[in-house]
Amino acid sequence: MMKTLWGVAPLSLAAATVMWSETASAQDANEMAPMTQENLEVGRPEGDGALRMNTISVTATRNAIDPFVYPGMVTVIDREELQRLQPSTPDDVLKLVPNVEFTGGPRRTGEVPSIRGFSGPDVVLLVDGARQNFGSAHDGRFFIDPSLLRSVEVLRGPASALYGSGGTGGVIEFRTVTPDDFLAPGETFGARVGAGVQSVNEELLGTFTAYGKPLEGLELLGSVTHRDSGDIELGDGDRLDNTDDSILSGLVKGGFEFGDHHRVEASYTRFANDAEEPNNGQGLGGDDVVDKEIRSDNVRLAYSFDDPGNRWIDLDVTGYYTAFQADELRLDDNGAGPSGELLKRDVDTLGFRLDNRSRFRLTDGAEVTLTYGTEVYRDDQNGAAGDGERDGVPDAEAFFTGVFGQAEFNLAEPFGLPGDLLILPGLRFDRYEASSDLADDETTESRLSPRIGVSYLPQEWLLFFANYAEAFRAPTFDELYLTGTHFRLGPSITNRFVPNPDLKPQTTQTVEFGAGLTFDEIAFPRDTFSIKATHFRIWGEDFIDQSVNQPTPGVDCIPAIPGDCDGTTRATNVPEAELWGSEVEASYENDRILLGFGFSMIDGENEDTGEKLNTLTPNTYTFNTGIKLPEIDSLIGWRAVIAQEFDEVNDESERRQPYDVHDFYFAYQPSDGLLEGFRLDLGIDNAFDEEYARVFTNANEAGRNFKAAVSYSLNW
Repeated sequence: MMKTLWGVAPLSLAAATVMWSETASAQDANEMAPMTQENLEVGRPEGDGALRMNTISVTATRNAIDPFVYPGMVTVIDREELQRLQPSTPDDVLKLVPNVEFTGGPRRTGEVPSIRGFSGPDVVLLVDGARQNFGSAHDGRFFIDPSLLRSVEVLRGPASALYGSGGTGGVIEFRTVTPDDFLAPGETFGARVGAGVQSVNEELLGTFTAYGKPLEGLELLGSVTHRDSGDIELGDGDRLDNTDDSILSGLVKGGFEFGDHHRVEASYTRFANDAEEPNNGQGLGGDDVVDKEIRSDNVRLAYSFDDPGNRWIDLDVTGYYTAFQADELRLDDNGAGPSGELLKRDVDTLGFRLDNRSRFRLTDGAEVTLTYGTEVYRDDQNGAAGDGERDGVPDAEAFFTGVFGQAEFNLAEPFGLPGDLLILPGLRFDRYEASSDLADDETTESRLSPRIGVSYLPQEWLLFFANYAEAFRAPTFDELYLTGTHFRLGPSITNRFVPNPDLKPQTTQTVEFGAGLTFDEIAFPRDTFSIKATHFRIWGEDFIDQSVNQPTPGVDCIPAIPGDCDGTTRATNVPEAELWGSEVEASYENDRILLGFGFSMIDGENEDTGEKLNTLTPNTYTFNTGIKLPEIDSLIGWRAVIAQEFDEVNDESERRQPYDVHDFYFAYQPSDGLLEGFRLDLGIDNAFDEEYARVFTNANEAGRNFKAAVSYSLNW
């Protein structure tokens, strides 16, 4: 039987639930944790046979934990909510998560995520545990089609104690679908076909997925998706030209369980986009159009051992290879090079990660889980322009090694106090080496990243939490070894990149504290309510920023003198900076309605100069409301993102007007009868055609967008 729409899980803001395919192992993993055992209860029967699944986070601690109990802010978006969003890009997936913002404009190739003001390499991006380390000045950070996803987890706040370099802002992990996302108990094989359309860019979507469990312990899945889209209609009525995309995505995955407690898994994910757009795909772009071919390949091999009777070994081993390729063929002479010139940027990552968990019972009311392991990965970048080197894309490589350990102390009635206490201390040591033929010496640094978090529940419905964490981010290839031309102004003025191999890693110290409430059956049978709020302050040293020094012609220099008006672009360290902000997530759900609310704010400044940091976002409110109609197997809802005026700027041109964007959606999924397996999703994004632009982006966002998606699954 297909799951009914009115039996979806409670939301944490936008929909913070995940249907974890290894539910049994998650429960076993928390067998010794009295504070989280009840919160990880799954499969509780409800009326009409529906199930209500509680949230499980595995990114926050690398061990299953309830995000409400975790001393920090975690949001998990499950597959049901992904289908209701009908996402075309990762921005569509994460648009309701507090303090997560995508900048770069509406072209999918230019979208870059930020968490709490940190973006680019300050955010760790994972696909099934594999790092996505592609970096480009004017292209996106990662590429994956939302149709392949089963869930997305966002950990906000410093994560270097577990993830090393880049964990300054947080972690976004994308998890791909498995056969268990389509097959009900007792079913062995199945196939799903789907199609979709959206008006704002005339996008057409087609997808096909086949899956099965041909033998006991064996799982197989294959999926392919094609998208084709054109120019984007903006909220001001204009069209963003040169935005053609033709995307082919695929996933092949297999898993096998043997010897009772052993499991191996292999997967291959590919994203291929043949686009025609400006060389700089962000913002409005320029008039220099290129034929851009983007390729992203992920190969992953994993092994796990999970024996509930073995408290010493709960092992996960993952090896992966990711290859990013961005080739741009100039179609005109309007850019910095001639028509027909081929620009290349390749970034490859080879990585390995090992985690193990050991569990001990100290006393009847005190238990501890130790999570520890190692991670090694190597990044390699190569660039070319025609037959020579490509400006701004140095050939370089970097090698990272790290070891980490974390303890989870679960204490019942600690020190004679009522309730439960969770203490999460952790420490990671990282060493990295970067080298390039453009520098005489190798750049080598090492860093310790400690953290400690505490959650106290005096009652099962009341939470207080606090944490302290240090994080770091190593300089990237492009920041260390930039050379060549950045841009030209007319025939005689050139701005050139200047390398800085002496860049220091940026470091932060974060203090965060908050509280939460959660209740069941407060007004109606089987209803749930949850709210969690936090405030954080971040102190940073040696922030890495790009410094553009360009004299103003006729004011600072004389253009007629050769070289007098030339400028430079160089990565530099900002000595000290401070950021602070707050977040709120709240949700309520019963058998008839679901309600979600979010709030985020962030502010910050350069402590030496008092200037505002160029990483801030406006105060933002998000809403998600749904009405369940089980009589007709349907759900109808409304979403909204409301942003206040953004005036925390040093340059008035960066000021942004307030905006409110409203979406409406409808989902129909029969639970039985002739149409069982059929699903229809309808939506209108930006229903009132709001004209708005995000911070530090010189293009308006997409306007009113009518969306429709249909799918049919046949299982046996």
